[in-house]
Amino acid sequence: MEKLDNNSIKLSAMIIAAITSFITPFMGSSINIALPAISIEFSTDAILLSWVATSYILAAAMFSVPFGRIADIYGMKKVFTYGIIIFTISSLLSAIAPSALTLIIFRIMQGIGSAMVFVTGLAIITHVFPPQERGKAIGINIASVYIGLSLGPVLGGFMTQFLGWRSIFILMILLGMLVILLTYWKLKMEWTSCKGEKFDFPGSILYSFALLLIIYGFSLLPGIYGIILLISGIIGILGFVKWELKAESPVMDMKLFFKNTTFAFSNLAALINYSATFAVTFLLSLYLQYLKGFSPQSAGLILVSQPIMMAIMAPLAGRLSDKYNPRVIASVGMSIVTAGLLVFTFINDQTSINLIIGGLVLLGFGFGLFSSPNTNAIMGSVERRYFGVASASVSTMRLIGQAMSMGIVMLIFSLFIGNVQIIPQNYPELLESIKLAFIIFTTMCFVGIFASIKKR
Repeated sequence: MEKLDNNSIKLSAMIIAAITSFITPFMGSSINIALPAISIEFSTDAILLSWVATSYILAAAMFSVPFGRIADIYGMKKVFTYGIIIFTISSLLSAIAPSALTLIIFRIMQGIGSAMVFVTGLAIITHVFPPQERGKAIGINIASVYIGLSLGPVLGGFMTQFLGWRSIFILMILLGMLVILLTYWKLKMEWTSCKGEKFDFPGSILYSFALLLIIYGFSLLPGIYGIILLISGIIGILGFVKWELKAESPVMDMKLFFKNTTFAFSNLAALINYSATFAVTFLLSLYLQYLKGFSPQSAGLILVSQPIMMAIMAPLAGRLSDKYNPRVIASVGMSIVTAGLLVFTFINDQTSINLIIGGLVLLGFGFGLFSSPNTNAIMGSVERRYFGVASASVSTMRLIGQAMSMGIVMLIFSLFIGNVQIIPQNYPELLESIKLAFIIFTTMCFVGIFASIKKR
């Protein structure tokens, strides 16, 4: 009976975590496809349009570390449940947003809710699955992420074209309500590995504010205010590290990064990987719709080739990481990602769609091979009491990487295009911006191979 109950708990946790792992990337990838439609409705410039995507990622990155610690102290299920409720309510508000500015505000709320879900879903799975089954479970969970990424461009493009971009948020409301019902019905257990310990408010505020300064500063570069904010943010991060090393009950135990080589370099590899790959969908969505003249639905069908390959590879890579050294598998994946990004550095207005799809397939293959083993390496390198912190670090590296990826694109846009709406007259500048972004991302990922190799 106990074994049956344990299997039931594992199955319930897996289903709930898989649905939420699907929801958040679906939201991101479908909105990327909808951005031109949002731009037309609200007459937004290129920079403000970028913030519709970036605000969500930035908010999630800012709050993932604090909520990871809160979940350790007060309960994984509690934080997870409140997170999906906030996500669902903010989806409703986004669906009725009257302007681009209010949409960005509601997207920030969505990001906060997502942070609460991000950091707890993976930690719950790590708690309920033993080490010998963990790689497979993480692989299934990450496959759900890629299925969300896969359906996002296709379904999001279809919905944007025939039902309007607001219908994407309405779908999120329905899925959010389903997760809330399943959580209350099936997920009866609670997990608290650091119950009774204090929460580090100063460290949390310092971390979140420093990250905000860095990403917002990126959007204002090369102006003097952007430089000041960026430098201030970097100083803030250094101050956060110094504070955490001395704090009695740190929000993120920085000693893990200094004492645990596998943990440190696996996190660094994840940060570089996401920084170099997240904006790919955003850039190619603009390229296909503006420069190639594809509809949102057609652009989505092309972009789906990358996440489909990710979804195929993630469970396989997860199972491989249970049997072989996960760090070695992740290093091979990072190398293939670099090759995939290199393809797009040669992009121009005459580039064939077959080459675009080929590059996306290669990118998806490498990313799928990298992500599950790298996550398994991080989670498997710490003691049980640090699962919440490790889960938060995985989410944080992903989210900071995603925010940095969009920050780099926003900087390039501000230099080449400026605060104007994207129209045919500035398509040449748009193409140059896209090419430069891919050159930067390829270089970053090439450096990431060495970080991935070193952690062996």
